[in-house]
Amino acid sequence: MVVTVRSAEFGTEVAGFSEDASVVHNIGYALFNLGEYGVATIPSEGFLAAFLIAAVALDVAVDGAVYLAKREEGGSIVSAVGQAFTDGGRDGGER
Repeated sequence: MVVTVRSAEFGTEVAGFSEDASVVHNIGYALFNLGEYGVATIPSEGFLAAFLIAAVALDVAVDGAVYLAKREEGGSIVSAVGQAFTDGGRDGGER
C-alpha cells in the first residue's frame, strides 16, 4: 500500500465539482437511471458503485451480528433481542 501511494502521481490541478452540484442528488438520479434525461449534473456511476458496495457490506455485517447474537438453550432458540423471535417460553410450553 505504501509503495502504491508513494508511486502515485497526483496532478497539480485540483479537480472538483461546481458549487451547485450535489453528489447526493446525483447518486439518487443514478439509482433511478435519470441521468440520461439531463437531470444529473455530474457523472455519478462511480459513486453509485461505492454506495452499493458499502450497503451490501453493512447488510452482511448486521446479518452476521444478528446470527451471532442467537444461541440455543434446551432445544429452543434464545435471541438477544428478546422473545419476539422465539417460541415464547423457556420451558417450551404454550401460553
